[in-house]
Amino acid sequence: MFESQITNDAINWNGGQRITLYAGQTARCTSLSPGQLYGIFMYNSAQNQTTATVNVVWTNSQPPQPVTVPGTTANAGLASVLFVSGSDTQTLSVSLPSNAGIAQVDVWLGSVSMPIDTSGLNNQQLPLNGEPQPFDKYTRYYTVPPSSWYQLTIKSPVQQFISVQFRESKAVVYVVSEGPNGLLNGQVSGVGAAANAFTKSETSQQSVTANLFGDGSQWIWMNADSQQNSNDSTISLQSLTF
Repeated sequence: MFESQITNDAINWNGGQRITLYAGQTARCTSLSPGQLYGIFMYNSAQNQTTATVNVVWTNSQPPQPVTVPGTTANAGLASVLFVSGSDTQTLSVSLPSNAGIAQVDVWLGSVSMPIDTSGLNNQQLPLNGEPQPFDKYTRYYTVPPSSWYQLTIKSPVQQFISVQFRESKAVVYVVSEGPNGLLNGQVSGVGAAANAFTKSETSQQSVTANLFGDGSQWIWMNADSQQNSNDSTISLQSLTF
């Protein structure tokens, strides 16, 4: 349903929607907004051990940025995330080389405004009542909390559960039940202004909490993991105002 037809022309990716890239394919987005931070989520969906290299072009003044997306069996791998700033560019493209063989990679854009087209993602509003919500693969939660304090809780019994929180020009990468080696080298990275626009919050515990202050603008949380690693993982947001 979400697979794109192989063509010599670049795939129109202005909606930031989840698509599948095959060898020789390129997707192009020309609708990034200044002041916003974007995450390019890349997930190897070939269901084999074929590692893929996705090339990201975000400026003509720098060579394409290669991102390694590890191969996986049974859709059990992790997503790779590359952050790009809309203050650096309004246009980017992602491509799989023609010699990528049987590799295939699901890609989608994450930010406070992306994807515009949520096809292929589970896009839901996060309630403010503190009730845990399932945080499954391909899930995106959004909320616009009124001015007040809230407590965010992300839980996972599975080692190394990864998700990303977006706030306009900033992001936080949450790693719950962190393994002994932490994030894989290069698994989460940024280019240009985006290289310093995200932070990591890592814990060896099975849950992480953070106090957030709402100001009437949007918050986004996106799963960056496999379904295997997402089993029984939850997210909740509780108002601390009485």
